[in-house]
Formats: sequence, C-alpha cells, structure tokens
Amino acid sequence: MEHEVIWRVGVFLGVLLALAGLERLMPRRRLVQPKPRRWATNLGLVVIDTLAVRALALALPILAVAAAVDAERLGWGLFNALDWPAWVEVLLAVLILDLAIWAQHLVTHKVPLLWRFHRVHHADRDFDVTTALRFHPVEIAASAGLKVGLVYLLGPSALAVVLFEILLNATAMFNHANLRLPLWLDRVVRLVLVTPDMHRVHHSVHREEHDSNYGFSLSVWDRIFGTYVPQPKAGHEAMTVGLEWQDDRTMRLGWVLGLPFFRR
Repeated sequence: MEHEVIWRVGVFLGVLLALAGLERLMPRRRLVQPKPRRWATNLGLVVIDTLAVRALALALPILAVAAAVDAERLGWGLFNALDWPAWVEVLLAVLILDLAIWAQHLVTHKVPLLWRFHRVHHADRDFDVTTALRFHPVEIAASAGLKVGLVYLLGPSALAVVLFEILLNATAMFNHANLRLPLWLDRVVRLVLVTPDMHRVHHSVHREEHDSNYGFSLSVWDRIFGTYVPQPKAGHEAMTVGLEWQDDRTMRLGWVLGLPFFRR
C-alpha cells in the first residue's frame, strides 16, 4: 500500500508526542523513577524491536500489510473468497484482529514460557505512554508472525490491516498514558475503548489484578469473557505498578533484554 509506512510513522509520532504533552498537563500518578532513564530504555526497545522485525521481513512476509497484499495476489483467505462490501470486510477484519490480539495477550499470561518474555512489559515500575512500547523483541517478532498467519487465513485488504495497525498502536499508547481523565469521561470512553484507568489495573503488582483487563483497543472482550476488573483495590494513586523487581534494574536496557532468561 503506497505511503503506508509514512502514515503509520506519522500517526505514531503524533500520538506519542500529544500524549506525552498531556501527561505533563494532567498526570494521574506521580512517577517513581527518573523519566529520562526510563524513556531511554523503553524507546531503545522500540528501535531494537523495529530492527528485529524488519530483519525478519527480509526472509519472510513478516509484516502484516505485505501478507495482505500477498494473500490477495494468491487468492488466499476468507475475505478473498467472498464478495462482501469493502466496509463490511474492513469492519470485520478489525474486530477479528483485535480479538486475536486480546487472546494472544491472555495466552502470554497463562503460558510460562511466553510470560517470561511478556514480563518485560510488566516490569516497568511506572505507567506512561512509553510503557506501551516496552516489549521484548522476541515477543514482538512472535506477535508479528501470529498476525501474518491470521492475515493469510482471513485475507483482509491491505487498507484494513493498516487501519488496524494504526488503531492498535494509537489506542495502546492512549491506554498506557499517565493521564487523568475526568471520571465521567472515563466511564463513557471505556464502554468502547480501553482507558488508562482500566488498563492500569492490568499493571498492578498483584497477580489477580494483572491477570485481568487484557484489551489493548476495544474494552468489550474483557466484559464478554469475564476478565474485566473496573478498579484496583488500592486505588490508582496508591497501587504498586510492576512486578517483584521494585528497584532501578528495570531501567537498564541490558537487564530488560536478559529478563526472560533469568530464573526468577
């Protein structure tokens, strides 16, 4: 799809900068670690993750948009076998892909090997817009491979995949933002989208809380499957974010990359 990368990068940077600015104006919690050092690690992971996925793409159609174009050329996938209106296919593709990401997220909490990599995301002791970008490159590559496989099965248009990727990235940064929304607005928005207050529960140090609220974009899946927890027991200001590593190791890029291979 022409100019796809430009659109995605432009929206990504625009949302990131906008939310970073709003976090300074309307913070929900006081941060416990120095922001420059945390941000250097979290943004450093973005660079490593991007390079890892792009390197894989040299050998495989690991990028979902490329897979959509290839599936259309080959005539593979459900939507390529149907003659439904384009808007119906786009809507269904976005819903199915979002459900798949929800399910993938749940599985990374339930399967011990996958949790070892996913805990890189949860080990962040603060919760802000850059936490949405904090993933181990192995998890990012595995997620990209899952999306590619699903794209070949579904056969969505490249436009549908681009729209989904933009929605996923933007909403993930939004619901990880250290942002104080008016309570009435939070109640309205979370009827459809995951809000920062809703997703912050998922980053609680308590297992029963971080095994809830798996959604990144739409809030409906957690309500349907019974994994919705509205508020943390300790309240948003007093709750502890992160895992058992409540020290400065979580800000070290080398430690973060090695975390999946630690015994604990």
